[in-house]
Amino acid sequence: MTYSPHTEADREAMLRAIGADSLDALLAQIPAELRAGGYDWPAALAAPELLAHARALAAKNKPLACFAGGGARDRFVPAAVKALTQRGEFLSAYTPYQAEASQGTLQAIYEFQSSVCALYGMDAANASLYDGATALAEAVAAAARIAGRKKILLPESLHPEWRAVLATYFAAKGEPIFETVPCPAGRLEPDELARRLDDATAAVVVATPNFFGLLEDGAGIAALARAQGALTIAVADPVSLGVLEAPGAWGADFAVGEGQGLGNALNYGGPYLGLFACKKAHVRHVPGRICGLTADADGKRGFVLTLQAREQHIRRERAASNVCSNEALCALAATIHLALLGPQGLREVAELSVDKAHRLAAKLAAVPGFRLRFEGSFFDEFALECTVPAERVRNALLKEGILAGIPLGNYDPAWKNVLLVGATELRTDEEIDRFAAALGRAAK
Repeated sequence: MTYSPHTEADREAMLRAIGADSLDALLAQIPAELRAGGYDWPAALAAPELLAHARALAAKNKPLACFAGGGARDRFVPAAVKALTQRGEFLSAYTPYQAEASQGTLQAIYEFQSSVCALYGMDAANASLYDGATALAEAVAAAARIAGRKKILLPESLHPEWRAVLATYFAAKGEPIFETVPCPAGRLEPDELARRLDDATAAVVVATPNFFGLLEDGAGIAALARAQGALTIAVADPVSLGVLEAPGAWGADFAVGEGQGLGNALNYGGPYLGLFACKKAHVRHVPGRICGLTADADGKRGFVLTLQAREQHIRRERAASNVCSNEALCALAATIHLALLGPQGLREVAELSVDKAHRLAAKLAAVPGFRLRFEGSFFDEFALECTVPAERVRNALLKEGILAGIPLGNYDPAWKNVLLVGATELRTDEEIDRFAAALGRAAK
């Protein structure tokens, strides 16, 4: 169908039915200065002319070698992912409350949940959330309810935008109460964490890899939290779990993450995909919906919504969450992507990312005037300290076709000379060498 399916006759019929003489008469209540004027559209083009015009416009785009991350990753998406997710069966806005009419959608959700549980080493996962930050906010809310406490410890090494989302999420309610744990060395320090943990602490949030790309001691942090009766919420990049231990294995109660790197393109910042998983003991506090596998009266396999978000329509202010939807198409893309890769494929993607990032870090740190800001193991991202503002370095390299990273001064003026740099499996050795050479020129 076209974007404007109504004919002039259709429009006249509708105007007659509602008693308006014209479209202008219908819109008379809107002040004239607020209404759009006429559009100066160019003349219509034939299909070959339109394609040529589109190619000419596309040729103006400047391709960039992307070394930026900060929560979004430029990763390879197999062609099969797009081919399958664009099938008509999946392109529906229908919410699958009627199980008998939604078996395909429900099965896709069930497979997604199973994949997330396997990735994070958890017992239960929901049908997805809006993005990683939303998933973290819901985990924090659940942890506070379960613990019956109000204090949440947030490391300085957690993404600043995620911390901002938490502040916004709970601003009107006024609780839980967030306390930021300083990370001068880029990671949580056990002694500092132990000093802040007390019997008012509901949960500790730990991101590993963290915002600076560094790996945290998840098991040690979980043990400290557990000793004070607090829960542990892990934030983990799902691709990193191809080589790192799953949060469930080292003692996390909840595990969340941003799923964009699984079968979803950067998409100019969205839509993205929130991953949420937990231990079985906390399943009643899971937000949104959970799809389950069952059998009908004849013993045939069937999929149903075991828990669903309509709860907030019934329980209202006592509802566990206001979330009433999920990112079904993005979750489907992630499921297909993981199925195509398999455990070994995911491991290879993670290993390639580690190899590329460490090779890049060694080359950039060897350029005079630049060094790694923090010591310690990292996955596919690292903080690079510059002798000049990082934004100036980023802008200089943009002219050479390189997106060098994220200037962290945008988040904290104290980090104005720090550039967050990353490399995924897509970056080539030639691009890495070109980055190092361009950085050397920028330094001069």
